Amino acid sequence: MEFNEIEERMKKSISVFEENLSEIRAGRANPAILNKIMVDYYGVPTPINQVAGVSVPEARMIVIQPWDASVLKDIERSILASDIGLNPNNDGKVIRLAFPELNEERRKEIVKDIKKMAEEAKVAVRSIRRDGIDKAKELQKESTITEDELKKAEEQIQKMTDKKIDEIDVILDKKEKEIMSI
Repeated sequence: MEFNEIEERMKKSISVFEENLSEIRAGRANPAILNKIMVDYYGVPTPINQVAGVSVPEARMIVIQPWDASVLKDIERSILASDIGLNPNNDGKVIRLAFPELNEERRKEIVKDIKKMAEEAKVAVRSIRRDGIDKAKELQKESTITEDELKKAEEQIQKMTDKKIDEIDVILDKKEKEIMSI
């Protein structure tokens, strides 16, 4: 039984969840919010961080300084077309993204969104558990493992699942506290 493979898949689900959380706008400037935005750079879709320097000079501001000034308008257009909800301020040399102060209602909305993302991550982990248990049952049907070994495998997979779901809950609680305390 390949428990390492199951655990790796579960870890991958958690890292995707963490990556998605890092892209959530929570009042503080976080360059990860730009990760999925592509700029048309000479006909090739390119991530912003590959055509410009991205910095966070203060808590509520991201500054994007393109290495090639001709791409400034394209970066601005890409940010406007994305759904990050920020308006770029272009001064001809750099683009500034100012993060507004979050109100209570918006924070609660964000928390609701991250809880939904956490639930999706838990569903992914449980799906991996189901696949692992199905594989173990298949091995038992083929007489590759005994019924006792099947029970042990199911228990081990369940323990792994419980551990990963607890991990997701810890990450969720931490992010929720961060958002509500801003």
